This record gives sequence, C-alpha cells and structure tokens, in this order.
Amino acid sequence: MLDIRRRTGYLFVVVMLAQLVLISAQVQTRTGATVMHTVVLTAFAGIQRATSTTVEGARSVWVRYVSLTDVEQQNEQLRRQLAELSVELQRQRARALKAGRLQLLLDLREAIAPRTLAAEVIAGDPTAFFRTVTINRGARDDVRPDMAVISAAGVVGRVFGEPAPHAARVQLLIDLNAGAGAAIERSRAGGVVVGDDGKTSLRMEYVSNLADVVPGDIVVTSGLDGIYPPGFVIGTVTAVTRGTGLYRDVRVRPSVDFSLVEEVLIVLEAPGAAPPQGGTP
Repeated sequence: MLDIRRRTGYLFVVVMLAQLVLISAQVQTRTGATVMHTVVLTAFAGIQRATSTTVEGARSVWVRYVSLTDVEQQNEQLRRQLAELSVELQRQRARALKAGRLQLLLDLREAIAPRTLAAEVIAGDPTAFFRTVTINRGARDDVRPDMAVISAAGVVGRVFGEPAPHAARVQLLIDLNAGAGAAIERSRAGGVVVGDDGKTSLRMEYVSNLADVVPGDIVVTSGLDGIYPPGFVIGTVTAVTRGTGLYRDVRVRPSVDFSLVEEVLIVLEAPGAAPPQGGTP
C-alpha cells in the first residue's frame, strides 16, 4: 500500500512538470517569445558566457606565453650582441692605447741620435731582489749584453746576460743590483742611481754634500757609465738629506712605471766608450 502511494506521488510530480512545460511552451511573454523559449535561451546564454570566458582566458594566457617566449629570445640575442660589442670596444681601446704608446716611441726614436730597435715585453720576473723582464728581440736582431733599454717615459734598464736568438732579458733600473751614471739636470751634480727597495724607489749615491740638489730636481743619465746615452730621464728627486760622511742621501722617484712597461727601445750604439767589463756600471 505504501509503495503504491509513493508511485502515485512520483507520477503526480511528473504530470505537474509536464503540465508546466506545456503551459510554458504556450504562454508568451511581452516580446512574443514563449516562456519555455526564454528559459532555455537564458540557460544556454549562461553556458555560452562561461564557455566564452574560459576560451578567451586560455587564448590570452597562450598569447602572453608566446609573447614572453619571443621577448626572452630577443633579450638573449640583445645580451649576446651587447657582450660582443663590449669585447670589441675593449679591443679597440687596447689598440688605441698601444697605438699611442708606439707613437711616443716613434717620436722618441726620431729625436735621439743613436740607432734603436723597437721591442715588446713578453714576460716578467716577479722576484723582488732581481727585477727583470723578457723582450722579443735577441741575438738575431744584433742585441748584445749591456745595451741600454729605454721607453718614452725614461730609462728602463739594460740587456742582462747573453741574449737568445729571439729573446733577451732586461735588468730593470729598480733592481737592487742595477745602476746608472746620473746627473742633476739643473745643477749637473753627478752621482750613480741604484735600486733602493727593488720595487718602486731609486737612490742616487755619491752626491757631494756641497752639491746643489733639491726635491723636484730632474735626474738624467750622464753617459759616463758607457751604457746609457746622456740626457735620458731617470726620475725626480723626492727627498734630500745631509749624510754622515761626504755624500748626501738622495731619494729618486722613477719616471717609468715598471709594472706597465710594454714597448721599449733598445739602444744599439753605446754612448762613446765601450761598455765596461762585467756589465755593472
């Protein structure tokens, strides 16, 4: 009995829904469309809006992704081009600086009387007590021991030992065992310039306490050592003190920055007399 009532209830609900559908299909709204048509149209319009929104969002995301991928590729290409241009700029700057140094050497070469030979520094010796560099000229280029080596800034040093066919060692003037005959350009007071600390300083020895020497004086080669031609700049006097004996204590700042020497000139002709035996002035 209970099951029959339940079935009757279900049937009643179905009949009522069918009646509503039929009425909706017959009843018209003010616009002339049936209620059923309006309800169905409204439902499908909502579905279409949701579908359209979803599709448009997905398309927008895809477009942005593709655009970002293209932008990233363009940025990567621009970064590579910037790196290449930076390297080329550094290369051109290095060439310009080298051209300027070579022009200074050429001007110096034309200004001095002795024959000279251009060379490049290809290696250095970091030892503090024996400062040398290696140049790319040797015996095949008529380079011999004790030839003077100069730069546009001033005196660099001398060829030390027997050169190889295409290379030679140069003892820098700041070496503790190096030396050069020198004079004060202003007063012509003479002495010998030697390495002081093996790094950046020079000392002028055998300058009389009676000599006219003051800070700021220019020290040049005298030519009396038989190695360095006279008149080349060695450095500038930085301090002068009266010694305990016959000679002053004179400190000299080199005109050459020995850590930056790259191109030099080798003086192929000795200034007058032959170099002394043993090679040390």
